Amino acid sequence: MSLGKRCFRVLGLGMFSPLVFAADVPGSQDLPAVARQVDAQIVDYRPAEEKERIYPMGAIRRISGQLRSEGQATARGQATAITYELPAEHTSSAAFTATREALQASGAQLLFWCQARDCGESSLWANEVFGNAKLVGADGQQEYLLLRLAAPQDNSLVALYSITRGNRRAYLHVEQLDSGTPLGTLLPTSATLLRELKSTGELDFPALAAEPDTTWLTLISRALNLDTNLRVSLSGPSAEAWRQALVGNGVRAARLETGSGDTKGLHLHLIR
Repeated sequence: MSLGKRCFRVLGLGMFSPLVFAADVPGSQDLPAVARQVDAQIVDYRPAEEKERIYPMGAIRRISGQLRSEGQATARGQATAITYELPAEHTSSAAFTATREALQASGAQLLFWCQARDCGESSLWANEVFGNAKLVGADGQQEYLLLRLAAPQDNSLVALYSITRGNRRAYLHVEQLDSGTPLGTLLPTSATLLRELKSTGELDFPALAAEPDTTWLTLISRALNLDTNLRVSLSGPSAEAWRQALVGNGVRAARLETGSGDTKGLHLHLIR
């Protein structure tokens, strides 16, 4: 059995009621859109409540008593939060990766992703962002990401945070906010695009099938120039136009190739 199959059980989306496990806190249940890790237990559950949530899109720090980050996504709607404790044989990193991959496979758009000390202090994430002291752990053992679900749920955001505490207990925190109004345009950070490219080897932009878009051109060129050693191939209906535009935006031509893959939009493949 593959690692992915061992690490997580994908729940049916829109077909089955959320599963409830005997060891979970009373009244709790999974989110239909998010996979539960095998043998994970819900140790904290906060049912849907109308509120405004501010999700950081950058490392967080406290300045003059205020929580600060380089960017943020703000939305108001029904927020549900679940904290899972993972079984001893599973790491928080493996649980985080499996959940991220399942969400992206369902079409969710990655908006922000940080790892370890690049996220800032774990105590700030636990206490200030999520309001859950169970999530305080080692700064080097944390990961956070923010995604936007695929249509028709594209007015919903999902935040994931994983941590391993000093006592080696591992937790995965999941929060979903269903906005009461359209979210509008939300763009990923360039650092997140680079992290995704280096982690998965691919970047897919199915909506970018036409001539280069100025906003996305800036984001992608900045991402590639954060690590000038990377080389990528581009494929898609306008791949050559994108290659030329990236060169014009400061990416060295020697780092870019045009691939022959048949893709719906723009596709970047990391050349190993």
